[in-house]
Amino acid sequence: MSEALRPAAARSATLEDVARIAGVSRATVSRVINGIRNVDPAIQETVKQAIATTGYVPNGAARSLVTRRAGALALVVSGTDADEADDRSTRAHVFTDPFFGRVVSGVFTALSPQGLHPVLMLADTPEAREQAVAYLRQGNADGAMVVSTHASDPMPALLLAAGVPTVLFGRPDSPLPVSCVDLANRDGARLAADRLHGRGCRRVVTISGPSAVRAARDRLDGFQEAMARHGLPYLPHAEADFTQAGGERAMARLLAEHPELDGVFAANDLMAQGAVAVLQDHGLRVPEDIAVVGFDDSSAATAGRPLLTTVRQPVEEMAAEMARILLDHLARPGRGVSSAIFEPTLVVRQSA
Repeated sequence: MSEALRPAAARSATLEDVARIAGVSRATVSRVINGIRNVDPAIQETVKQAIATTGYVPNGAARSLVTRRAGALALVVSGTDADEADDRSTRAHVFTDPFFGRVVSGVFTALSPQGLHPVLMLADTPEAREQAVAYLRQGNADGAMVVSTHASDPMPALLLAAGVPTVLFGRPDSPLPVSCVDLANRDGARLAADRLHGRGCRRVVTISGPSAVRAARDRLDGFQEAMARHGLPYLPHAEADFTQAGGERAMARLLAEHPELDGVFAANDLMAQGAVAVLQDHGLRVPEDIAVVGFDDSSAATAGRPLLTTVRQPVEEMAAEMARILLDHLARPGRGVSSAIFEPTLVVRQSA
């Protein structure tokens, strides 16, 4: 029996097999596989079902030659140099903060159905940034999704200068012509303020994130503004580093300086978890004596007791949208920059 007449199940499925089963042309199948958007959604679904039926696997090398794409996108975590970090490098933080795991999960969710894979790159030193830019400029990945951990991070500007299609998680601190996804952080902090005030808290303190991070500043500003509207214009606060240990140090300081406090807002759940631990160590009950509200609704919010009341940041959905925006940039190179701003919600649990 010739190869052409052999059943598809006994040989590697081809583009022609998919086209025959889907009842469309070979060119249409190719457009669907390569992510070209001018194909009717119903036809796309038919082709995808035919791909699943035949077990067709696109030839990556041939696809790259046709599309001039690598078939991969870079997920770049960038920030301050490791030797300048207060307690840990960006590298260590990536593997301990649940936020970054949620970003990776969202990116995978968006890219897997497209047959694409993220390449994780840590750019926390000048050398690492230089290597990452060179890697991308050489075409090893088609674009970059960047999570910056510091306002002065040069990585976004370096990628733009190199002509690499780029989307950011979080709005840039300086004006850059780059697309981004972000959360309405001020609105989220207002939800926390309203919750604490509604519980009757009048001696409130806050643990803010690093002032160099825009999201941390927005959360602090939003919380202070909302509490001022509730008649509380002065709020003691301590800055920490978004870690549990940082939250513990900040809480210990605030408790020593303001032992009469009755409410705490921490700018992420890890710091809120640290705050609860310190309060409990001092024999204080949460929420009976002191109410605590966190931010993010990460795994840290449910890791201890009491469960944390927190402001939810839909990180997975935001990361998936970041990937989709980048894919759209690749499909339509002429499109302008855009932003997607997500809305926070309050998740009420035991701590407040």
